[in-house]
Amino acid sequence: MIKLTTSLGSILIELNEEKAPISAENFKQYVKDGFYDGTLFHRVIQGFMIQGGGMNEEMVAKPTRETIENEANNGLKNEIGSIAMARTSAPHSASSQFFINTANNSFLDYPGQDGWGYCVFGLVKEGMDVVQKIESVKTTHRNGHMDVPVDPVVIIKAEILP
Repeated sequence: MIKLTTSLGSILIELNEEKAPISAENFKQYVKDGFYDGTLFHRVIQGFMIQGGGMNEEMVAKPTRETIENEANNGLKNEIGSIAMARTSAPHSASSQFFINTANNSFLDYPGQDGWGYCVFGLVKEGMDVVQKIESVKTTHRNGHMDVPVDPVVIIKAEILP
């Protein structure tokens, strides 16, 4: 289990290391490194998802490790409460950023609109009320980004629970 302590409460995430071993290990390593501490949920779209794991409080992207292989064909679905790897339009471009689905987003499932989809690698086990709080914050444009919370939603600490 991974605990994300945010400025709006805590979220507990269970990783699916069996079906998404590369993505789960990648996420765990970023947690172990303390990478997510002090990052924002920088993209929030009500009725879709909340995205975080890459921007500091100044909305500047943090340097990441190498990108990982897209495991979206693992059978896991982009359903409410699932956590998936964010990426660019390049299928194998995921690194540190992730999103939590706040709706059933089947159009993101493998094969998706681009033949790949977005890899689900875990599920929120506790804290969907916090996810919903984050989803409902007011957003704006900031530093060239859309859907940015007006009041920053910070991941204060990410940790692996025993």
